[in-house]
Amino acid sequence: MAYDGKILRRALKRRRAQRDHWEETQMQRRQTIYQNVPRLQEIDQLLRQTMFQVMKEVLSTGGNPTESMNAIRLKNRALQEEQRQLLQRHGYPVDALDDVPACKYCNDTGYCGATPCTCLKELYTQEQIKELSKLLQLGEQSFDAFSLEVYDSQKWPGKGISPRENMELIYEICLGYARKFEKYYFNNLFLSGGTGLGKTFLSACIAKEVSEKGFSVVYDTATQILAQFETQKFSKDFEEGQAAGEEVKRYLHCDLLIVDDLGSELTTPFVQSALYTLINSRLDGTHHTVISSNLSLQELKNRYSAPIYSRVAGEYRTLLFFGDDVRMQTGKLQK
Repeated sequence: MAYDGKILRRALKRRRAQRDHWEETQMQRRQTIYQNVPRLQEIDQLLRQTMFQVMKEVLSTGGNPTESMNAIRLKNRALQEEQRQLLQRHGYPVDALDDVPACKYCNDTGYCGATPCTCLKELYTQEQIKELSKLLQLGEQSFDAFSLEVYDSQKWPGKGISPRENMELIYEICLGYARKFEKYYFNNLFLSGGTGLGKTFLSACIAKEVSEKGFSVVYDTATQILAQFETQKFSKDFEEGQAAGEEVKRYLHCDLLIVDDLGSELTTPFVQSALYTLINSRLDGTHHTVISSNLSLQELKNRYSAPIYSRVAGEYRTLLFFGDDVRMQTGKLQK
């Protein structure tokens, strides 16, 4: 599973803020207990001082520290027992003064070894959905909210089935693709058809479902994606070029890339080259891509180079949307 560095940095920042808040909360709790039971603060201070006292005595006398250590150990045990009884007597748990991490698995670091902890993964998912929500209305767009009733139930000329029957099949494929993301029959989808038929809506449903499983998802328009490739290549501003380079890395390495509205961009030789690089580099068996476009496969073939057409036609499952523009009729696709 790949992690989007941009999103991961934001999740780590939140994890550190949570750790700082937890530590502050524990300190305030400790101060409250000390105010209510002053003797507990005295015991705590004594326990902290004992080891220093032993070392001081050994260094000053040059003697054997064993007897002093045994005496200190007995004294500490007595103090710890008194502390335990005082806490219980005043209704506190016996570990109320201990520094306990909020996450017992990673000790609030966010990592278990080199692997992100579940606490960090949860924040990562939240930040990713927040990022996607800048472009998509993820609160409204979900498979459960998708309505087939807005599609015509009459057979469509030249198709043999109705738009509604066609959308039932497309819906089931998109649902299976999202819910069985790593184990589905194919990695890539090409959503082809006119405007207002549900391509962007179903793309958003896929993005939300896959994001909630913890996979890295990047959603952007073809125009914006290819503009970042161009900025990375030709910008004379170092920081601008570097920022574009980071975005390009996200496009190339995320678990799922959703490219919206392919065909709306200005097609130049560089754009053709960048688009081929993007599509081809993601055909490695581990990366998944969903492309939506108003173009048919034939129109795609006419507009782009043969290698681009070959990759999409051969490596993507094409889902053809047809029918009347339901968005114009209803203003929405959800129930």
